Amino acid sequence: MKYVRILFIFLFIVSAGCKIKKNAAYNQPSVRQNEANAPVVNFSDQSTWLLGYVNPAMMRSPPHSEWFIRGYDDYQFNQDIVNKLSELNKDELSIKVVFGTWCPDSRREVPRFMRILDSWRFPVDKVTFIGVDNAKLSSVRGYDSLNIERVPTFIIYKNNTETGRIIENPVTSLEQDILNILDRNEK
Repeated sequence: MKYVRILFIFLFIVSAGCKIKKNAAYNQPSVRQNEANAPVVNFSDQSTWLLGYVNPAMMRSPPHSEWFIRGYDDYQFNQDIVNKLSELNKDELSIKVVFGTWCPDSRREVPRFMRILDSWRFPVDKVTFIGVDNAKLSSVRGYDSLNIERVPTFIIYKNNTETGRIIENPVTSLEQDILNILDRNEK
């Protein structure tokens, strides 16, 4: 009987220990190795998401710099269109960018958008970045009134009135769509 009790206690400790190890594994960051044995981040893992108001510098820092810098540097925008944008008065304009770092479309389009803004010399302090979860929700005050259904969504305002949106993918290109929105509202 004594040995049965000891065996029972031993089995209880061993089985409890396995459960603890399994739970601890779920708390580890979602990083795997690629063929070159370099770490690859799983951006669908909640621990990597940027939520709420986001400073652009956060996207230029690891782990997000992995996709941001590559997307920014690789984007070849149409300089003629950006030159036309530069001729427009930016004083009355502001932009909201709603995106999810878990979303491949956001990871593709947001760096491109930033490259256009930098070339256009659009003041970054007139751009609000809002990171959302995979349900496209955010705790940012007034977020519900934006009526976001897909990300990324780029909302362009003139005198604090929405003039147009680019939703998920541009119709032609980001720079052309921005120009089309602004030209349409100038007339």
